[in-house]
Amino acid sequence: MKTIQMTIDEALLEAVDTAVRDLSTSRSAFLREALQQALRARQIADLERQQIAGYERHPVAPDEFDIWQDEQLWEDAP
Repeated sequence: MKTIQMTIDEALLEAVDTAVRDLSTSRSAFLREALQQALRARQIADLERQQIAGYERHPVAPDEFDIWQDEQLWEDAP
C-alpha cells in the first residue's frame, strides 16, 4: 500500500469520522472502501453509456424479440 496526503472539507471529515466510529473501522479503511465503490459506480455508468450508444446505433427492430414471447413462463406467486 501507498500512503497519500489529501485535503478534505471539515464538514465532510466530521461526517467521515462519525461513520468511522459507527462502523468501528479506520479512516483509511473507510476511504478505501468509498473509493472502491466510486470506481465500481463509474465502471457501471461507463458500461451503461456504452449500451445506450449501442442501442442508439442499432435500435431494436419492432418484431426483433417477438419469437421469444411464447417462451416466457409467467407463474402466479404462491
